[in-house]
Amino acid sequence: MTNTGKNGVSLRNLNFCLILAASAVSALMIYSTFSLSSSFTALSEAVTKHHSLENDAASLINASDYLTENAQRYVISGNRRYLENYLTEANETRRREKAVDHMSEITEASKALMRLREAMGISKKLMYQEYYAMLLVLSTKPGEPVPDSLSSITVRAEDQALSVPEKLRLAQSYVFSENYYHQKEQIRNSMSESLAEIHLITDRAEKASADSHFSEISRERWVISIQVLAIMGMILLTSYLGITPVLRAAEKIKSDSPLQESGSNEFRFLARAYNQMFRKNNHRLARLNYKASMDELTGLYNRSACELILSAMDIKSSWLLLITADFPGSEEIPAQENSGEEGATAASLKKIARALTNAFRTDDYICRVGSRDFLVFMFNADKTKELMVNKKAEMIRSQLSDDRDGVPEVPVTISCAHGSDIPDSAALMEPVSRDPNAPRRFSRAGRAFFHKIA
Repeated sequence: MTNTGKNGVSLRNLNFCLILAASAVSALMIYSTFSLSSSFTALSEAVTKHHSLENDAASLINASDYLTENAQRYVISGNRRYLENYLTEANETRRREKAVDHMSEITEASKALMRLREAMGISKKLMYQEYYAMLLVLSTKPGEPVPDSLSSITVRAEDQALSVPEKLRLAQSYVFSENYYHQKEQIRNSMSESLAEIHLITDRAEKASADSHFSEISRERWVISIQVLAIMGMILLTSYLGITPVLRAAEKIKSDSPLQESGSNEFRFLARAYNQMFRKNNHRLARLNYKASMDELTGLYNRSACELILSAMDIKSSWLLLITADFPGSEEIPAQENSGEEGATAASLKKIARALTNAFRTDDYICRVGSRDFLVFMFNADKTKELMVNKKAEMIRSQLSDDRDGVPEVPVTISCAHGSDIPDSAALMEPVSRDPNAPRRFSRAGRAFFHKIA
């Protein structure tokens, strides 16, 4: 089938035709299903039971993984919320125990139940390691209450004598060791064997049901053949006019290319709209790449580029870091490196630029917005990523304190803010004078939104 006309076939009209065809096929199928309903009842029950057994198996492994995840998160972060999540699952939700109890009610699932219990046994053994690891972390927090579930466990004397960092490392070794993951793998192996037994149960039930209604299906073969042909026709039409253009468009988007305007009328309209936005966006991004948008000294984006980012991008889902060099010098640093004091200052600024480039992704934007101020946009990072922001700051300070490159240590002040807390992003930049053509710098009002990273 080929498209006719410049705008192609309308999906609305096609959908109406497909509804009529589906209604006709459905009428034939309703007639045929009355004679097959009784024989399919047994198959339906078998499938339902199979799903129930699979859910039991999945529930155990999901609960085990949930316990592992919260134990590991607590050991790493010390956040009590993860400890409470762990204990709630272990003592109240108890998905593992409920899965075993439910499977034990199905007599034909005895072998699958045995494998499930094996996995349960290994999971319970792992709980002691997790309990002990979490108790070690608790022992580093004087005054924090110990939950009842952990009160029966005593930290060994030699472990109690360890320092706080040593206790934390020991706790992490309990839940990240090779032996720990080996036991997790044993749980998954037992679960795989349990699922294999469940599949055998289902296969036997399906075979018995298939034998009982084979003769009836033979009589309905012609009806099913008509249905298959009708469905195939619908799939081909829908694929040709809707799905194929969408898949082709997805590949174009991944390769950062404009969309091909083909397929249905509606999709062509969307492709044209996307292509318009694509061209506008490329034009905006191109403006960031020309020479006037780059800082000559550091090779980073300059103040003009920073203003363009603020005007073109939504920073509400971004972290912003302000890095200020804490060394004496003139208000404006020359673009090129000179000798003497200015040369040393320029070398320090270049060192900051290298440290920032190494610390952030290529998707992040790094700008020099003042003589000694640098602003970094970390896009697609919500408020929960503050720990990552702090680690970035530590990485930057570490690189700036390393004088092996011949440049002395550069002291900096690092502050951060989340874009969702900045009501007016345009106010972050202000002119250095009343001249409207004068260069702009990071504003004093903008600094109020930032908090210093210790």
